[in-house]
Amino acid sequence: MTARPDATAQAPSAPQFEVSREPTALEEELKPLLSKITEMATSRGGDPQALLVLLRHLEQLHRSIQDGPFRSSLPSERSSLFKLLQDMELKGGWPYIPRLQLRTFLDLLQEKELHPQQLDSDPDLAEAA
Repeated sequence: MTARPDATAQAPSAPQFEVSREPTALEEELKPLLSKITEMATSRGGDPQALLVLLRHLEQLHRSIQDGPFRSSLPSERSSLFKLLQDMELKGGWPYIPRLQLRTFLDLLQEKELHPQQLDSDPDLAEAA
C-alpha cells in the first residue's frame, strides 16, 4: 500500500534542483526570469486579482510548453521513453501547476462563517481559509 502525501504539506515556493550537481545552462538562464516573477508576485501580495492574472498566465505558459515543444520532443522509441519516465520519477516527476479547487475554497469560506472558533483553533484550516 502506498502512503498518501500529507494534505497539509505546503507546496515548495521555488523550483527544487538536485543538490549534487551544478545548475544547467537552462536553469541559469531561468534564474533572473523566475526572480522577476517571484518579485512580481510578492509585490502584489495584497491583490488577489493581480495574483490570479499572474497564475493564469503561468498556467497558460505551462500548458503551451507541455502541449507544444515538450510533447513533440518526447522520444518515439519505447526504451528512450521509459528512460525519460524513470528520470522524471527520480528527479521529481511531472511538472505540474496545481489549481486551487474553487468549490473547496468556497466550502472553506462557508465553514469559517458557520464555525469561526473551530477554524481559528485548527491552524491548517485557518491557513487555508
